Amino acid sequence: MVYLYLALTAAMVAFACFGEVASVPLEEMLRGLTPKARNVLKRATPVAPHFVLYSDAYVSSEPSASNISGFNVFALSFLEAYGAADQAQEWAALTASQRSSILSEYQAAGISLIVSLFGSTETPTSSGYDPIGTANTMAAWVIQYGLQGVDVDYEACRMMSSNDFAAFNGGTGSAEQWLGNFTTQLRTQLPQGQYILTHAPVAPWFTPNRWGGGGYLWINSVVGNMIDWYNVQFYNQGTTEYTTCDGLLYTSSTTWPQSALFQIANSGVSLDKLVIGKPATSAQASNGYMDPSLLASCVSSAYAAGWNGGVMVWEYPYAAASWIATVRGNTWPMSSTTATSATPTSTSTTTTTTPTSTSTTTSTTTTGTSTSTSGTTCAGVAAWTTGVAYTGGAQVTYGGYLWTAKWWTENDTPGGAAGVWVNDGACTSTATAPAKRRALLAPIITPAPAL
Repeated sequence: MVYLYLALTAAMVAFACFGEVASVPLEEMLRGLTPKARNVLKRATPVAPHFVLYSDAYVSSEPSASNISGFNVFALSFLEAYGAADQAQEWAALTASQRSSILSEYQAAGISLIVSLFGSTETPTSSGYDPIGTANTMAAWVIQYGLQGVDVDYEACRMMSSNDFAAFNGGTGSAEQWLGNFTTQLRTQLPQGQYILTHAPVAPWFTPNRWGGGGYLWINSVVGNMIDWYNVQFYNQGTTEYTTCDGLLYTSSTTWPQSALFQIANSGVSLDKLVIGKPATSAQASNGYMDPSLLASCVSSAYAAGWNGGVMVWEYPYAAASWIATVRGNTWPMSSTTATSATPTSTSTTTTTTPTSTSTTTSTTTTGTSTSTSGTTCAGVAAWTTGVAYTGGAQVTYGGYLWTAKWWTENDTPGGAAGVWVNDGACTSTATAPAKRRALLAPIITPAPAL
């Protein structure tokens, strides 16, 4: 757990300052933890990159870990205020033994299982939902069914006359205020470091000076420290929006200004908390689709410029192991991929608004080829060693590659079944100069009412 790690670090510093104990390496202190404490640490929030796969189209059970190899977060969709729907409902219908078996398989593969909240058919602000009570009810469901966190997919349906894009467009701050209170209460029930808490905003909600309540820049400034990362929906915003690497990464259109990846970061959002979200095929969204091989080249470019947030996709089974293997390419190469095909027995439909996200699903599939990038400098990075405890974010070399730990680990071999280590690429003998980042405008944040 993050808190435990910080406490251990603080204690070690304090003791050293007062000269009461000899300096002890943090790794030795971690090795001295009880098995229970080690298990708590293993639940800590994974570090970037995050590879997130949503599941809303009907399937009778969750996919095997090998079928979604390459992803590290699987989001059941959706949990509504009235209860579970679609794949969240399917999860609740399983027996406790079935759920336990799936959770164990996913944990061994390094995959976190979470639930996505609301989706495109629910309007929590416009419907007058109490953010505190709703957060308590939903958090209790997460705990009851053994999941590892939540994703807040706050949006609304285009076909509804009253929706929560209207709440954002109203400019009163009601949408932002509701989300701030809801997020704060969720965190009291699902503590940081023990449970994942993400948001899935559409990219235009980060546009400065567009939303009277401050939009997601205000949300990030007030409760962003409680949010682990953002699964940003770079789709359904117009036929030419976010469909090229330049428009996706560096320069968005005048329709939604300052909402490309690096422009959002320049407005004050941590770059490693921005996950690029795309539909699996052109049928999974109204627009904004990118071929996986093109998306892979964008990912490679962004990574070279200092980003490592990861990729989100809507939805399984139209994206699975082969899709993410293509998108990760040589930026985050996978040691092996099992691309088992999957076909839903039926489909689930959601609709969209402007700006918005999820859309009608079909059985279209897409394949692509990987791109290549230069190697990674491993200068000064120690080799992985058995018996050494590593914390999340620690880097090692192993088998000629650079690896980064997602969370606390000991005796889990990089590239092994535990899925603890992220492959950052092949080592090179000398450092590689980073690509130049484009000059961006100074951040502008629109004020909103305080919580």
